[in-house]
Amino acid sequence: MTMTAEAVLEAAGALLAARRDNRPLDALPPAAMPADKADAYAIQTEVARGIGPVTAWKVGASAADAEPSSAPIHADTLFFETGTLPAAMFRVIGIEAEIVYRLKSDLPARDEPWTRDEVLDAVGSIHPAFEICDTRFTAYGSQGPLASLADQGNHGALIVGAATADWRHIDPVTQPLTLDIDGERRIDTVGGNKAGDPIRLLAWLANVGARPFGGLHAGDTVTTGSCTGTIFIEPGSRAVADFPGLGRIALTVA
Repeated sequence: MTMTAEAVLEAAGALLAARRDNRPLDALPPAAMPADKADAYAIQTEVARGIGPVTAWKVGASAADAEPSSAPIHADTLFFETGTLPAAMFRVIGIEAEIVYRLKSDLPARDEPWTRDEVLDAVGSIHPAFEICDTRFTAYGSQGPLASLADQGNHGALIVGAATADWRHIDPVTQPLTLDIDGERRIDTVGGNKAGDPIRLLAWLANVGARPFGGLHAGDTVTTGSCTGTIFIEPGSRAVADFPGLGRIALTVA
């Protein structure tokens, strides 16, 4: 980390105040801009500690061989089998259809990396999901990837659909899905996650991303990146994502 502890606290305080007061930031304070990923994660961690207990995670990557990135999620933006959310929760509504893994056992931080098989054994169920992307800045995407990473990775809300407990037969890389917005087919694809295999992301999160919080815990809900890209919708829109064999999820943001 290249930032001072004081600068990290200043950046985190600005982001927390933007949330509390519903006053978006033009930018982080000049002396508190992250210079690298270590800085961004340090700010992100302080923001998370200011919000409260971590109950879920988002993890993704820009390509199948790219280093993942992650952000903690909290109970106030985590919803299970919810069909509607108020548009007033968000500054912008960027919807993504995703696949979520829910853990049945702990994957605590340890010196020896968790193996792929150990991570799979810790999974209790998988779910179709929507993530709503949002921002604490005045303009979405205006601040670059490091500021966005510091700002909870542009997280707005995670909406988790019904569980599929018998999930071992599902291959997320070859999983078909469709996404309809207000009855219009916007996405019809197979896989769709540019990160490739989401189990790689889940293992990285257990071994690296969640380490500042002691690793992953039973009951944690992990969304593993967009299968559809981000589609910005207007208040009142209804989104329906269908993952054949895995499940269907519908959401109206009004």
